[in-house]
Amino acid sequence: MIENSEPKTLSFDNTEIAFKSKSDKDLERAYWLFKIIANNFLTKVGPSMTNFALNIGLPIQGIIRKTIFKHFCGGETIAGCEAAINELGENGVGTILDYSVEGEETESAFDACCEEVLRTVVAASKNKYIPFSVFKPTGLGRFELFEKVNAKETLTEAEQGEYQRMLDRTDRICKACHAAGVKVLVDAEHSWIQDAIDDIAREMMEKYNMEKPIVYNTYQLYRSDKLASLKADFEYAKVRGFHMGAKIVRGAYMEIERARAAQKGYSDPIQPNKEASDRDYNEAIEFILDHLDNFGLMAGTHNEDSSMLLAKEIDRRGIDRSTDRIFFAQLLGMSDNLSFNLAAHGYNVAKYMPYGPVKAVMPYLFRRAQENTSVAGATGRELGLLIKEKQRRKASR
Repeated sequence: MIENSEPKTLSFDNTEIAFKSKSDKDLERAYWLFKIIANNFLTKVGPSMTNFALNIGLPIQGIIRKTIFKHFCGGETIAGCEAAINELGENGVGTILDYSVEGEETESAFDACCEEVLRTVVAASKNKYIPFSVFKPTGLGRFELFEKVNAKETLTEAEQGEYQRMLDRTDRICKACHAAGVKVLVDAEHSWIQDAIDDIAREMMEKYNMEKPIVYNTYQLYRSDKLASLKADFEYAKVRGFHMGAKIVRGAYMEIERARAAQKGYSDPIQPNKEASDRDYNEAIEFILDHLDNFGLMAGTHNEDSSMLLAKEIDRRGIDRSTDRIFFAQLLGMSDNLSFNLAAHGYNVAKYMPYGPVKAVMPYLFRRAQENTSVAGATGRELGLLIKEKQRRKASR
């Protein structure tokens, strides 16, 4: 490990660095997109209106492709993402290709998703700008099947075969990543199927993380029990002799989780307030850094305080900023002030880059927009930074 000075010049307010790769036109498009996202009414009615227009064949795909899709997605195919990947890479930011087609429920669709994820592994093995692959477990098997397994219900013979095929798809991806030396993130999902996913991820870590972290499970720290889960998994990994891969996030399904808990009469799994989520997230950072020889960390966060904490802790502990044990991550089109300023100071950063056919990716895009409006101050912060950069450019001319 090498000694680094405190990141005294690291500032998430530096818009010149944050938006260096964006043209004036790009800035203007981003400004109006976040203005629209800030309007809760449009965010709520937009999905149904857009889906209706797409389903009846109205020619709006071109408009979507040039606006929300262009800002938040890399392209429709892996090849179509190359320009966006290279643009990020030239600014020190990696890419996580995220095949973002959601809601498919057939075996053929699950097979197709598996093959597409495997193609991202091949792309990552050939491109230094792609440090991770990622998959969503319900992209490889039915949600209701995970739900039955999670509830420890008996599966029919047909369901057992279906579940085994899902496990085989998961293993194919993790095995390919291990062979190629590509890290892979297992996305988290709803709490009522997450135990089943955790069991699978733990099995894959034990199988493929014996030498170093390859498979990373996701821990949603807006859940009150996930810091304990992270620590328990670490103790298990120590006993079994494998490395932990941990992607830590706050979480993405708060409103759905709370509504379901109230409806079904069980304890709300979500933290009582934001302060509790922040506390557990930051404690998870400290815990992982305390045991970094046995961990790979992906800090998936748009939170400036947690990002600064991790950056300062890396330096305070004398950890090499470029160690492949630690990555920051944000979504494409969001929090560029974090991504590009961290990268400019030598920290490892990657952007989740959604891709897929425009119509198929729309559910994902609208879900992200709705999540963004539910995070206090997030949209306002994006707008403020965009305005600041527009003013800076105007003044410098």
